Amino acid sequence: MRRSAARVLLVAATTGYQVRSFDAAAERLGVLLVLATDRCHRLDDPWRDRAVPIRFHDEAGAVGAIVDTAAAGPFDAVLAVGDRPALIGALAARALGLRGNPPAAVRAAGHKVKTRMRMRSAGLPVPWFRSIPLDADDEALLRRVAYPCIVKPLGMAASRGVIRADTPAELVAAAERVRRILATPAVRALRDPANDSMAVEEYIAGREVAIEGVMTHGELQVLAIFDKPDPLDGPFFEETIYVTPDRLSTAERREVVRQVAAAIHALGLTHGPVHAECRLGPRGVVVLEVAARPIGGLCSRVLRFDGPDGSAHALEDLLLQHALGGAADRFRLRREAAAVMMIPVPGAGIYETVEGLDAARSAPRVEEVIITAKPGQRFVPWPEGASYPGFIFSRARSPEDAVAAVRTAHELLSFRLARDLPVEAGG
Repeated sequence: MRRSAARVLLVAATTGYQVRSFDAAAERLGVLLVLATDRCHRLDDPWRDRAVPIRFHDEAGAVGAIVDTAAAGPFDAVLAVGDRPALIGALAARALGLRGNPPAAVRAAGHKVKTRMRMRSAGLPVPWFRSIPLDADDEALLRRVAYPCIVKPLGMAASRGVIRADTPAELVAAAERVRRILATPAVRALRDPANDSMAVEEYIAGREVAIEGVMTHGELQVLAIFDKPDPLDGPFFEETIYVTPDRLSTAERREVVRQVAAAIHALGLTHGPVHAECRLGPRGVVVLEVAARPIGGLCSRVLRFDGPDGSAHALEDLLLQHALGGAADRFRLRREAAAVMMIPVPGAGIYETVEGLDAARSAPRVEEVIITAKPGQRFVPWPEGASYPGFIFSRARSPEDAVAAVRTAHELLSFRLARDLPVEAGG
């Protein structure tokens, strides 16, 4: 007997805002969404989401748990949000005989040095790069380095731990800062082998853009290109504003798509969502990274698509239908200017409250202001941090007006923080 609803497995780190967006999309489409999240199997459904408990560091065990769940109710598709979930999703899709990326390709995409190696082997423009063990001394660190350069962890997202260095002294200090980040209990608990090393690579000057797309049987469909209007010159690289449509020339846009497609093929990604970052500068278009996942956090809300029925659809609607075999080219990005601001971390401290929220929400062309931070949450600025206080969304007639709207709303917000006192030993 045929099941009435398609079943889609969504692999995620935790039950967060992005998962809720997929859950809402699944409800709209009449799809049964089953979660697999990184948690201890001994906990009795602490979030009441009936998720399959898996551990990302135990790949075989995670896939086994998913296969066991599928035996009781087969899945029609697998999706993932986040880099490590994308690898588990690829492994699970292969084990279940479903559409997905080759696991080796996803593994390479989630590792910054492996990404560079595959792109270099394909003859694509890449920065010079080196992998440095965490216990390397200063002499080994400084060998064969030109400035400015970048120090970064190999397996982290959201620019966490990414630091620019313009001198040998700055490089030594940046590397020590990355070591401290990778030595924190939260990072060590991930048990990610990528965190045993760091990368030192060339700093690529130029404006930065992001590309959102989907791969279908090896072919790239670009869904949107985002401009990043704020300069990302360092020393840290906390992102702030994404705006679409982009202001690239026709030739620039064509070259961005060509280089991203070439990077995707070099990695070996073939089916599913992709999110890429590029720089356009004196060296032309240089692809910085390609992730085998959709854009993170709540940023996907900035995108709206017209579906084949003429109604508006979210990115998650498109991705669910694509995962189930639907054609993504039936959806078209709406012809409107839209921007999202990832609200910058206002400083280090304990979040108490935010003032001016009503005024920010009432500002012209502002669609929504969402504060995701909770009272009592510790704010940690970049490069150690990786969590934004919230998001501001706008829609306007032009990209410039959309960007101005989120900036205006941000200026109306005032975050109140309590001092973050260090915890004494034994306390």
